[in-house]
Amino acid sequence: MAEERTIKISALGYRGEGVALADGNRVFIPFTLPGETVRAEIDGNRGRLIELLTPSPDRVAPPCPHFGVCGGCQVQHLADTEYRAWKRGLVTSQLDRAGIATEVSDLVPAHGEGRRRATLHATKAGAGFMGLRSHEIHVLDSCPILVPALGRAPEIATTIAAAVGPCDVSFTATDLGLDVAIRGKGIKPNAALTKAATRFDLARVAVNGEVVLSYRAPTIRMGRADVAIPPGSFLQATALAEATLAAFVTDAAESAKSIADLFCGVGPFALRLAESAPVYAADSDAPAIAALDAAKRKTKGLKAVTAEKRDLFRDPLSPFELNRFHTVVLDPPRAGAQTQARELARSKVERIVYVSCDPQSFARDAAILAAGEYRMGMVTPVDQFLHSAHVELVAVFHR
Repeated sequence: MAEERTIKISALGYRGEGVALADGNRVFIPFTLPGETVRAEIDGNRGRLIELLTPSPDRVAPPCPHFGVCGGCQVQHLADTEYRAWKRGLVTSQLDRAGIATEVSDLVPAHGEGRRRATLHATKAGAGFMGLRSHEIHVLDSCPILVPALGRAPEIATTIAAAVGPCDVSFTATDLGLDVAIRGKGIKPNAALTKAATRFDLARVAVNGEVVLSYRAPTIRMGRADVAIPPGSFLQATALAEATLAAFVTDAAESAKSIADLFCGVGPFALRLAESAPVYAADSDAPAIAALDAAKRKTKGLKAVTAEKRDLFRDPLSPFELNRFHTVVLDPPRAGAQTQARELARSKVERIVYVSCDPQSFARDAAILAAGEYRMGMVTPVDQFLHSAHVELVAVFHR
């Protein structure tokens, strides 16, 4: 049963929630900071902030009026220096737990102009993100973490929902306009959807994975190549993060004569790497591989790029296959690359460049590589998910 208590916050947890101790148990209270005394409603290990009694000197005014109600951001109320230290700590704590001693650099900001991708939940009454710890939509008029091109995303999503019914609307800001992917039960294209696409000058509209309206092929520039991205395709959340991570990868792979890019997606690394060396690229996403293959064929001045659809979780490259390459680049999803890491640990690959969106799975895979006698250099955390508990990182391993 929930009860109100006065309690002191002792730490900021890995999800961006304040952590307190109540009767020897940890309680997580959103929107609180270490050192603060608060009045909170406690229910099991969850708490709800009722009143801030003693604020932290590190507390700042959040830049968004929706913060505290919208579930899109977790940490807008922490001063920059402390925020950067906390974000870096998300990486160091996981490495410590895995028993890995290595240097971790300062956090590299990569928010840039904002996130170029967003998924809003929409009805004809409004669109936004889910409220904190809620399945109710918190309606937005705007969102400051998005790129200017997505400034009207809530309005567009609401108009689309009025046309087709309640749905999730995913936006990608591309070089040739907004790419929109709609998902929901029983949704069918109609005249009202076409009218909305025309009104907002959308480049393309897909419904449940099928393109129904296409006025311009949405493309993203990657190095020398223009990639026509598939509907709902994965991209780094910000353009600056892609450029930052790509610079790390290409610098680390400098002088390599043969490169494998595993979990390559549409090719943000492979296409840049191919400016100086032949690249083998693999991913389980067939449309992404097709987009990469099409882009490399249309781009002049690239070395050979061999793009293959391959499930690297079930069918990782063996040591025999890996030994063809001087450098292997890994950029797996949140689950990491455990199966492939085990094969790499048995290989003779000289250099591995690992890009990760999850410090926990990265630390597990790094321990596997270390057991295979790879030496890890400095780990660099990269912050493209501003105000959230997510952090990217990149590290280089050498034989």
